[in-house]
Amino acid sequence: MSGHLHHKFAVLHESLLHGKLPRSLHWTDAVELIGHLGEVHPGAGAEVTFIVGTHREIFKRPHNAELGIEEVSRLRRFLKGAASEEPAPAETSPKRMVVVIDHHGAHVFKKGGDQLAHEETLTPYDPHHFHHHLVHRKEAHYQGGRVPEENSFYEQIAKAVESAEEIVLVGHGTGKSSAVDYLVDYLKRHHPAVASRIVVTETADLSALTNADVEAIAKQHLFSAHRPSVKSV
Repeated sequence: MSGHLHHKFAVLHESLLHGKLPRSLHWTDAVELIGHLGEVHPGAGAEVTFIVGTHREIFKRPHNAELGIEEVSRLRRFLKGAASEEPAPAETSPKRMVVVIDHHGAHVFKKGGDQLAHEETLTPYDPHHFHHHLVHRKEAHYQGGRVPEENSFYEQIAKAVESAEEIVLVGHGTGKSSAVDYLVDYLKRHHPAVASRIVVTETADLSALTNADVEAIAKQHLFSAHRPSVKSV
């Protein structure tokens, strides 16, 4: 079946399915509509077979070029039967994700309909098990001061959310102490398209953050467009 009907036939199709039943319908309009929706096969004499999906029915070409109300009613039943077997439309709502991140790891949540589901947990490369902050592979070469961030961790997150159309980031702290700020900067530098889909950045006390809190943040921000901003909760 054609996914796009000409406006005239889209209106006719909708009217026949759900509108007030017309007392008559021009035969050529009926034939063209079925031709757009499926197939029309001439048969013996005045008989014509209409096929839409797995539904088929024989109609007779009227002498006066108009289908009467009884035939229009039969055409409606035929179209409704064909419409009932059409697959449900694919999910069209945007893919929405929430990332809760600190230097120990990131939890990625996916919003599907009204539900927020935990997708995966990502952790930084940590060969020496220094969990007090995100460790760099060459940490042993740094003495004193903070070692550089391990970018592979942020690259993992970028890949995890690259299909999202709306992204909410939740972290704690600001500036150099904030993994979420580093993530935003990383995405802007290396994945600007992903960065452009960040709806908002929230700061929160992650030690006290529950799944219900994450759900509340998602509901607050993932239903309308926002410019990226920073808020505290």
